[in-house]
Amino acid sequence: MQNDVLLILAFDTATDVASSALLDDDEVLGERWSTPRTLLEDVDALLRQASARPTDVEALVVGTGPGSFTSTRIGLAAARGLALALGIDGAGVSTLAALAAGAEGALPVIDARRGEVFVPGVAAVAPEDVAASGRLCVGDGAVRYREVLETRGAVIPPDDDPRHRPRAALHPRLATAFGPVDAIEPIYARAPDAEQWRP
Repeated sequence: MQNDVLLILAFDTATDVASSALLDDDEVLGERWSTPRTLLEDVDALLRQASARPTDVEALVVGTGPGSFTSTRIGLAAARGLALALGIDGAGVSTLAALAAGAEGALPVIDARRGEVFVPGVAAVAPEDVAASGRLCVGDGAVRYREVLETRGAVIPPDDDPRHRPRAALHPRLATAFGPVDAIEPIYARAPDAEQWRP
């Protein structure tokens, strides 16, 4: 991270529970969880809570998925709009990496819909094919397919455990390079549902 970057806005909307955070260097000034569609309301609330203005934000970090196609696009579109309006750079962070960072040694498992999950390696696989034996599994995919994964030897925290949510407050630690936000690419791991039905 660049030394001159101080106030950072981070958010991740790739899963059903959106996470957003405002940080001053490594100090978390505020953190919120809601839904992807209320992201901008959350950003406003974080800024108000910190008595900051949008123009005080010096960089963005956005979750790039994989996860819900639409939800991931919401986050990237918001990041691009904010970066353009504020004239700031940003960085993208894998949602799988963010989940793993919030639970040391855990295997992140994100619900990919259609009976599949996303796991590291950015693969969409059937829950039965996840190498989960003896592993702590976290994420909404681990919650949804708890029975299947536990049968395969996984250890899964209770459904309401915060380790199942990607924490935007951890995203800046994972960011490796800041640059134009419109160059940040989403990680889809497969074609969107609409593409499956295109003739």
